[in-house]
Amino acid sequence: MAGGDELKLLGSWLSPFATRVKLALALKGLSYTEVEQDLFCNKSELLLRSNPVHKKVPVLIHNGAAVCESVIIMQYIDEAFAFAGPSLLPSDPHERAVARFWASYIDDKLVIPWVRSFRGRTEEEKSEGLEQAFAAAETLEGALRECGSKEGKGGFFGGERVGLVDVTLGSLLTWAHAAEVMSGTRIFDPARTPLLAAWMARFDDLDAARAVLPDVARMVEFKTKQARALAAAAAAAGASDHSK
Repeated sequence: MAGGDELKLLGSWLSPFATRVKLALALKGLSYTEVEQDLFCNKSELLLRSNPVHKKVPVLIHNGAAVCESVIIMQYIDEAFAFAGPSLLPSDPHERAVARFWASYIDDKLVIPWVRSFRGRTEEEKSEGLEQAFAAAETLEGALRECGSKEGKGGFFGGERVGLVDVTLGSLLTWAHAAEVMSGTRIFDPARTPLLAAWMARFDDLDAARAVLPDVARMVEFKTKQARALAAAAAAAGASDHSK
């Protein structure tokens, strides 16, 4: 790597947040060493030392210095390696602020309720989470329209190039495809959000996306096994309660 920079990414194959960083690195043409983390049973000492506050992935280690949180890492990559590849953020200060706003919106208004839609404790909570995720997707549809994409032809949130918002949302696409396979849920439904559905197909077709996004079949297999294990644990706990 130019300048002797050493990059190490602490991540997990199933984490969309780690996928964001991988996408950003791929788009910038940067090489790095990937260190897979066991988030369920055995977090490494390197991870705990590098991210002592949250103790989670992703963490980018650049020449021994750790950077945490996916969106912050992407911005760091863009600034630290401005010489490499296209910029993820526009040069105009207002446009940069707008991109940061929508990146935060995706995490706060789409990801959080979407996760609640399949991890909620009650069916009501799950249903409410899904409706909130759909509402957020419709808002993002309007944001994409403002970026100049018409009738789903051409263009990204970053205009004619992929930017911060595209990578932030694009990192979720394996999860979106897996959700459709497992439950028939389409977060980016052509009937509700035609521009986003077309954007999704364009993003999936990017070389960086093909190289980095986790395999959908692998994700479906993992989530199916996880759901069965959780259901078995819940059943066992219920049986134990009844036996008391």
